[in-house]
Amino acid sequence: MPDILFSLSDPIAIPVQGRDAVYPVGRIFCVGRNYAAHAAEMGHEVDREAPFYFTKSAANAVLTGATVPYPPGTKNFHHEMELAVAIGKPVFQATSAQAWDAVFAYGCALDMTRRDLQIRERNQQRPWDLGKDLEAGAVFAPLTLAADWSPKDGTRIFLTVNGETRQDATLGELIWKIDEIISHLSCFYHLRPGDLILTGTPAGVGPVQAGDQISGGIDGLDPVQLTLSDAV
Repeated sequence: MPDILFSLSDPIAIPVQGRDAVYPVGRIFCVGRNYAAHAAEMGHEVDREAPFYFTKSAANAVLTGATVPYPPGTKNFHHEMELAVAIGKPVFQATSAQAWDAVFAYGCALDMTRRDLQIRERNQQRPWDLGKDLEAGAVFAPLTLAADWSPKDGTRIFLTVNGETRQDATLGELIWKIDEIISHLSCFYHLRPGDLILTGTPAGVGPVQAGDQISGGIDGLDPVQLTLSDAV
């Protein structure tokens, strides 16, 4: 067995309400344009044929309460509030019932975005990685077990910046529901424990600056918070 040249940092693990054990983050899948009003504010129509996805790296995830620097390379850094779904058992080509059964827990999450870089790359038909998969670009609150909480159409999802409401919607506005997302995504990946799915953001996304305090919530779940410090 050859020696390893260096050690990698351990991926983050998310606290789980009512459990001493934590949930290790493996892969992070994100659903794009899953609220019609958000798609419209970004100048797009919703693709109702099937959901589409991008990914974020577990190494670029942080826990709620973090203070992180304003990221390099952007002048238009945006907040996006999302419901996160944590997978708890292996699932492949799932039926709706199997999809629901695979959900371990839910939580609040932020999908932070270098919007100018995302748009630049998209306009040139290139991948969005520079805009989406950035350091501290995924922020997670503690998870709540699926046995203790489930998404309802009337459940409020919202975000404030420095106490001012920016995003305010309900989970009923999700175009692709949780089971539909898992069923579709599991046709392309063998989903497994450690996989997290960010289910999309409602309308109201916008820029944040160094010094801003971002707080997002979904009724019944622990809120997610992030503070931006000066760029380094």
